[in-house]
Amino acid sequence: MNGYKVRDYGCLVKRYCQTMDLKNNPELIAKYIECHNKVNSWPEIRAGIRAVGILEMEVYVYGNHLFMIVETPLDFDWDTAMKRLSSLPRQKEWEKYVSAFQQCDSDASSDQKWQLMDRMSYLYE
Repeated sequence: MNGYKVRDYGCLVKRYCQTMDLKNNPELIAKYIECHNKVNSWPEIRAGIRAVGILEMEVYVYGNHLFMIVETPLDFDWDTAMKRLSSLPRQKEWEKYVSAFQQCDSDASSDQKWQLMDRMSYLYE
């Protein structure tokens, strides 16, 4: 209700929007949210996201539905970055851990879990 600060990178960025569903269990959803806060999230995972070139990542939750916005530089290549991300330290361990909360295969990588969405409308001129 108070709004969000948006970072100005001084350049144009690409935006990717993705969706995924969690298991429809309020306790699991609460634990999933808790493990993603700045105190409980794994530092290696946050560092890995930055290391592959992602500038910003926001995740929103509504019930058991997740919506993620990812902002990257214009020269960012999604497939290359996701392949690199999956090979970084502790990434597979993290994916296995959070799969307990998600409606997905326990061995799925991040890019297999999150479904890219197509932009269908915008207000920009």
